[in-house]
Amino acid sequence: MTDQEIAEACAKAMWNDDSASQRLGMSLDHIAPGEATLSMEITGDMSNGHGNCHGGYIFTLADSAFAFACNSRNHLAVAQQNSITYINPGRIGDRLTAAAREVSLRGRSGIYDVQITNQHGAHIAEFRGHSRTVKGLHLPELA
Repeated sequence: MTDQEIAEACAKAMWNDDSASQRLGMSLDHIAPGEATLSMEITGDMSNGHGNCHGGYIFTLADSAFAFACNSRNHLAVAQQNSITYINPGRIGDRLTAAAREVSLRGRSGIYDVQITNQHGAHIAEFRGHSRTVKGLHLPELA
């Protein structure tokens, strides 16, 4: 299998068990080695006390993109530490897109940046995730 085929197969395996992302209406728009893009429409059920998208939903979208990016090489990877900076509010009815890319992968540790934008290209947030691989493979038949 090529690296791209491995990334696609890992994403499929993860997506099948990812009820949180699915139930929030996320879609997996792009996957490649060390990269993933997910998007989600912001509904009224996701609003905060200011009538905007609750930051936890923005974080969840970014975290899901991070998860697919750091698990794209057939090694099980988990979050070690994440942070987010909110730049502009997400609005009800927006379609937010989280584009994750690998910044560094050394041994068992990875760093990933995720940029979250809306359908107009407005910058909503920046997320940085640190991953750590653990024992196991998504596709054990490739061991």
